[in-house]
Amino acid sequence: MSSLLLEASNFLAATPAPAGGGVPQPVSGAPGELTGKVNTVLGIVAWAGTAAGVLGVLVTGAMMAVSLKRGESSEHMSRLGMVLGGCVLVATAGPLVSFVFA
Repeated sequence: MSSLLLEASNFLAATPAPAGGGVPQPVSGAPGELTGKVNTVLGIVAWAGTAAGVLGVLVTGAMMAVSLKRGESSEHMSRLGMVLGGCVLVATAGPLVSFVFA
């Protein structure tokens, strides 16, 4: 295993650097009309994801209130954790993709 790692590091060290000396930055070749339409669709999907997250928090809260009134115990905190995790994922998806691809 270590000989394989050594060989890989020797190969990477022998690979010539790009012309600019750094990491190559590709230029977007997508037409303006396409990027506008894609941004519109992504905006609608982001809005729908946010609305679904708010609805999920409201439904989980209502279920917690009903089960408290009945005297039942259930695993609502795990459901709430999953809903909030989804909300964080939806909220950070756009900035993460912009950071990676911009």
